[in-house]
Amino acid sequence: MTEKITLSKADRKKVWWRSTFLQGSWNYERMQNLGWAYSIIPAIKKLYTKEEERKAALERHMEFFNTHPYVAAPILGVTLALEEERANGSAIDDTAIQGVKIGMMGPLAGIGDPVFWFTVRPILGALGASLASGGNVFGAILFFVLWNLIRMGFLWYTQEFGYRAGSEITKDLSGGILQDITKGASILGMFILGVLVQRWVNISFALKLPPRQLSEGAYIEFPSGAVTGTELQGILGDALNGLSLTPTQTQTLQGQLDSLIPGFAGLMLTFLCMYLLKKKVSPITMIVGIFIVGIIARVLGIM
Repeated sequence: MTEKITLSKADRKKVWWRSTFLQGSWNYERMQNLGWAYSIIPAIKKLYTKEEERKAALERHMEFFNTHPYVAAPILGVTLALEEERANGSAIDDTAIQGVKIGMMGPLAGIGDPVFWFTVRPILGALGASLASGGNVFGAILFFVLWNLIRMGFLWYTQEFGYRAGSEITKDLSGGILQDITKGASILGMFILGVLVQRWVNISFALKLPPRQLSEGAYIEFPSGAVTGTELQGILGDALNGLSLTPTQTQTLQGQLDSLIPGFAGLMLTFLCMYLLKKKVSPITMIVGIFIVGIIARVLGIM
């Protein structure tokens, strides 16, 4: 019987230390994938002895990954457990590992910013600044030490938590727990993506459409000749009540789209990008293409 390969605490510490450099090589195509792959290399070397297996493992971890750099630790922990079980013969495929990563990174990313950037760091910064403003150099040292103790401690303990949780998941592969988590994680990831489309993808058309003739009563009919004080008061009242100053209303393509479905153009662009990704079009090609189309549309006055 082949002896089970297990990641030791020392192996997991190597991954933990490397994870602090998660954003050391960030790119617009796959975001943090290089930092992620760099972090997990010690585990890959321990779990897989054959060169082909190591290459395959490294290749599957070069896929897209992006989340808050500190909350990536529990995802790393779960992934280490999945890779460990896979190396020992469990039926865990690339899709399951990638699905769990993608499903976890979206929801956790929303936690990292308010906890670290908007709570912990400002509190520590205010504490250090209060000392430094009095000429005490210990203020800067205090901020540096406390911030890194909290940051490094959080990375280690949440990675260990994810590792233990991942080990529990893989004990019941036959019961479908991993499959259920993978499916749920994928659904959750797509839900988060759908919510963020309107926030992140913004397209505004500048094209003007022919003006629309308003019906009587929808606009102010100005009297001919001199205007009395009473008439002026009525005109101002009508204007404040929302009546148009002209018998026609200017129309734009963007306004018509917004009246139907707000964010419709951004949604269509997202669907187009998803379709092109399915057709194996390089993300870099799409980014360059969007830049070119945007510049041309701006010059022509379309956007």
